[in-house]
Amino acid sequence: MKAYWERIYNGIIKENPAFILMLGMCPTLAVTTSAINGLGMGLSSLVVLAISNVVISLLRKVIPDEVRLPAFIVIVASFVTVVELLMEAYMESLYASLGIYIPLIVVNCIILGRAEAYASKNPPLLSLFDGLGMGLGFTIALVIVGSIRELLGAGSIFGIALPGNFEPIAFFVRAPGAFLVLAVVVAIMNAIGIKTRANKVVEGCDGCCAKCGSSSCDKKEANV
Repeated sequence: MKAYWERIYNGIIKENPAFILMLGMCPTLAVTTSAINGLGMGLSSLVVLAISNVVISLLRKVIPDEVRLPAFIVIVASFVTVVELLMEAYMESLYASLGIYIPLIVVNCIILGRAEAYASKNPPLLSLFDGLGMGLGFTIALVIVGSIRELLGAGSIFGIALPGNFEPIAFFVRAPGAFLVLAVVVAIMNAIGIKTRANKVVEGCDGCCAKCGSSSCDKKEANV
């Protein structure tokens, strides 16, 4: 069971798609003018990511290597179409707000990346939890950025206006505001030490140099 929860933790903290791996920047910057837009986009991506991971994992021994990526895209596109039609039918305002970015989930590098790097090499249940972890991490990132931008740029949070005489700063709901908010959040994460293993290892080092100080060095020496 530990392995499954590690996939959740990995997606939310250790390898957060938006804040750590810097993937999916297009929706992260474009649709986060409000918290509800970020939540809608994140949950849509989560559903597609989780289900497509399971299906790709189930078919990993059937799909030939020569057509691997086209097959992944067809599978992802099928689920994106379902999500898009459901959203258009039952969430018209959110569908109108997200616009073209819903069908663009098909080419989201997070989804195709997890399909290629994880789902195509691991069993379905682990792939499901990997998709859920990455999807949750992406959703949380979008909601955080969207909340900050909406709070500062529109004086509201999830559409609820702030009490008092707060004067919104329209800059934050425009494109430059998205870059600034993302940069500040990532800078804060780096400052408090939320880093992956890759951040800690010096470039060109296997993790055993004096600066990295990894405990793996002792294990390697013991095996020599």
